[in-house]
Amino acid sequence: MTDGRSWRGNWKARLYERVRERGYDSLTAFAEARPTASMVALAEELGPDDVAGVQLYDGLVTEAVRSKQVTRLVRGQLVRELWGSLPDGWPAVLDDDNRFKVAKALGLWSSIVPETHKERVRMARGALRANPPPAGWRPLGPDDELLRTLLPDEEA
Repeated sequence: MTDGRSWRGNWKARLYERVRERGYDSLTAFAEARPTASMVALAEELGPDDVAGVQLYDGLVTEAVRSKQVTRLVRGQLVRELWGSLPDGWPAVLDDDNRFKVAKALGLWSSIVPETHKERVRMARGALRANPPPAGWRPLGPDDELLRTLLPDEEA
């Protein structure tokens, strides 16, 4: 967690400078090299005291819009939320505890997707609840077969 320093100065330039220092030419390339890491973990890697996860996500959305890869970004963010909330994969039994974990992952994911994808995400959430994935399912990245079925690459 930062103490406000992340918003000082030209934070966008700082993000790009940090990813270039690590050998990447874009925020997307940096994030996709770590497909299961949370935005907070990625931000901490770039600068534990002066980079916030929301800044990184904002930059990722900008790059995704520019490259017409928003759906891929949305799938990738679901991967990150699932890894954060369901470290053992999709639960075999949806008892109260597991139902909460699933709701947390899907809720966090739904809350930050770009407006253009809200309806598609709502439908994908419903599909996951109606037909849960196999127990232990943990997508490794945005190209997971099930995720591509739920959210194909047609841009909204």
